[in-house]
Amino acid sequence: MARKIAVTSALPYANGPIHLGHLVEYLQTDIWVRFQKMCGNECLYFCADDTHGTPIMISARKAGIDPEELIGRMQKEHKADFDGFHIEFDNYYSTHSPENKHFSELIFNRLNEAGSIVTRDVEQTYCENCRMALPDRFVRGVCPKCKAEHQYGDSCEVCGTTYRPSDLINPYCATCGATPTLKTSEHYFFKLADYEQQLRDLITKGHTQKSVANKLDEWFTAGLKDWDISRDGPYFGFKIPGEENKYFYVWLDAPIGYMASAKNYCDKNNLDFDKLWPGTGSTPSDSGDYELYHFIGKDIMYFHALFWPAMLIGAGIKSAEKLFIHGFLTVNGEKMSKSRGTFIRASTYLKHLDPESLRYYYAGKLTDSIDDIDLKFEDFINKINSDVVGKFANLASRSGPMLTKQLDAQLGQLDAQGRELIDKLVAAKDGIIDDYENLRYAAAVRSIVALADEANRYVEQNQPWVTIKTDPEKTRTVLTATLNAVRILTIYLKPIMPKYAEKVEQFLGIKPLSFADIGSVLENHKINHFERLAERIDEKQVNAMVEESKEGQVAQPAESPAEPFKPECTIDDFAKIDLRIAKVLKAESVEGADRLLHLVLDVGGGIEKNVFAGIATAYQPEQLNGKMVVFLANLKPRKMKFGLSEGMILASGSGGKDIFMLTADPGAQPGQEIH
Repeated sequence: MARKIAVTSALPYANGPIHLGHLVEYLQTDIWVRFQKMCGNECLYFCADDTHGTPIMISARKAGIDPEELIGRMQKEHKADFDGFHIEFDNYYSTHSPENKHFSELIFNRLNEAGSIVTRDVEQTYCENCRMALPDRFVRGVCPKCKAEHQYGDSCEVCGTTYRPSDLINPYCATCGATPTLKTSEHYFFKLADYEQQLRDLITKGHTQKSVANKLDEWFTAGLKDWDISRDGPYFGFKIPGEENKYFYVWLDAPIGYMASAKNYCDKNNLDFDKLWPGTGSTPSDSGDYELYHFIGKDIMYFHALFWPAMLIGAGIKSAEKLFIHGFLTVNGEKMSKSRGTFIRASTYLKHLDPESLRYYYAGKLTDSIDDIDLKFEDFINKINSDVVGKFANLASRSGPMLTKQLDAQLGQLDAQGRELIDKLVAAKDGIIDDYENLRYAAAVRSIVALADEANRYVEQNQPWVTIKTDPEKTRTVLTATLNAVRILTIYLKPIMPKYAEKVEQFLGIKPLSFADIGSVLENHKINHFERLAERIDEKQVNAMVEESKEGQVAQPAESPAEPFKPECTIDDFAKIDLRIAKVLKAESVEGADRLLHLVLDVGGGIEKNVFAGIATAYQPEQLNGKMVVFLANLKPRKMKFGLSEGMILASGSGGKDIFMLTADPGAQPGQEIH
C-alpha cells in the first residue's frame, strides 16, 4: 500500500544568499523525496523563507526599502537557486503569511490556556552606540558553559548550549564592538520543562538518530529552562495577541512556517489540512493520514528536538515521526572561507558547473549520521569524471550510437549471458532501496558504481566494436543487454540525477522511470538518437568558480539600492569636526577581530591616542608604522570589547582589500589641524 508522507527542510533565512553549505540539506531532502515518489508513494515537500527578526528589519532599513520588499526579493533569489539545482518543492512559501500568523496565535493561545506561558521581567542587552535593543545574534561573547569565545547571544556553536544574551561572559555588540548595557523589560516565556517526560518518551521512540539522543540526554540532565518567546519592538514579525510593542521571537514562528506552507498548499489543492497535520482544527483529531519528517542541520537540533515538539504537544498538535539531522559542509578540509574563495554561492556555482555534479558528489558523501562532509575539489573533479562520465555515461555512449547508426536503432533480445548481467543488477534493488530509505546515500552510490563496473566489464568481454564487423546480430544482442543495464542504473541514479535520467528516457524512447520498472526488460524496441549525457569537469572551471567567490570579487546585483542618506546636518554641525594629522607609532593585529588593527597615534603635544581601525583586510601592521594619517580628534571615546578607542582615522573604499587610508605628507607634523 502506498504511503502518504509530508517532508520539510529547515527554512533559509531571508537575509542572505543560498550557498553550498545550505545545499547539503536541500539536496539530501530532495533526493529522499524523489526516491519516495519513484517508489509510488505520495510525498509532499514543503519549505518557506524564514522572514522575521531584527536582522531583516536592519537590512531593509540600510537598503532604504520596506522589509516586505526585501523578503520578496530574497524569496525570488532563493527559489531561483533551488530551481537551478533541480530541488522540487511542492510548495515554497513565506513565514510572513496569514497562515503563519494564524497558527502562531493559535499555538500561543493554547499554550497560554494550558498554563505553559508565563511573564517575568528580564534584563536585555541594549547598545547605546547603535541605539537599539540587540537581538540574540547581534550580541557575541564567551559561552557561559564551555567558555568558547565569540559565540552568539542565543546558543553556542561549540557545545550547543542555549542561553540568553545576558548570560554571555564579556558580551559585545556584533555591529560596533561596544559593550552593551542591560535594560529591564517584561517578556513571555514558554515553560519547556513542563513537557520533559513527553519529550523523553518521544526521543525513546526513535525521534532522532542515536547520537542526537545522547546529546539531548545531556540537556535533560542539565535541566530544561524556560524559553523566552517574545521580543520588544521595533521588530519585524507578528505582534503577540493583546500587546502593542511585543512580538513573537522569530524562532517561535519559524518552524510554524512548515505548517503554514502545508496549509497554503492544501487550500490551493483542495486537501484536508487536518488530515495532513492533525490537531489544528477546533476539535481533536486522530494521527492523520500522513507520516511527517523534518530534515535539519545539527546546529538547530535543540530548537527542533525540544522546543518545537514541546510547543506542538502542549497545543495538542501532531509532531513529526522523526528528525533527520545532518552535519556541516567543509571545503578542502576547512571551514568555508570568503578570503580563500570556498564560501561559494549557489548562483556562482551554477555559472561554472553542472548542478547534477554536486548532487552526485554530495550523495556519495551523505550517510545517516550527523558527521560533517567535505567537498574536496580534486576529489570532486575525479569522482565526476570517473563515475558519471567514465562509467555511467560512457556505458550508454559506447552502445547507443552504434545501435542507431549501424543496426537501425532496434534492440533485439537478451541471451543467457545478457540475462545473467541484468539479473545481477535487478538483485541489488532491495539493498539500494533500503539505503535510500534510511539516508545511506553513500552506500547506495557505492552499490550503483559497482554495478556499473559489472556492466562495463560485460561490454569489454564482448567487444561489440569488433563483432559489429563480423556478426551484427550478436552485436545487437550485446547492445540490448548493455542498454538494459543503462536503463536499470538510471533508475537507481534518478533520485540523485533527475535531468540525467530524463536524457536517458528520451534517448531510449521510454516513459519516466520508477523503481517498479526495474524487473521489466526492453526487447525488440526502437530507440532514439543519442545525445551526450554528461561532460567532463576541467580544473579551470573549478578555479574560475573559486576566484569569483573570493572576498571582494562578487559584484552586487545591479538593482541593489544605494545606501539612503543620513539625516541632514548643518554647516555648524560640520564645523564641530576636528581633523588633525597623526603619526602611527605602533600598529598591531587584534586577536579575535579579523578586520581590526590597533593603532597607537602621536597626535601632537606629546599626546598618544589608541584607535581601533577596521582596515586589517587591506593593510598589514608593518605597512603602517611611521605613516602620517588623518585623525578625527574630537570623536567621543568608545569602549569596545578589545579596549578603548579614542578617535578614528579616515579611510574609504568598498571593503575587503579595497580600503584606502587617507595619508598626509611625510613632512607634516603630528597635531597639525586640517581645515
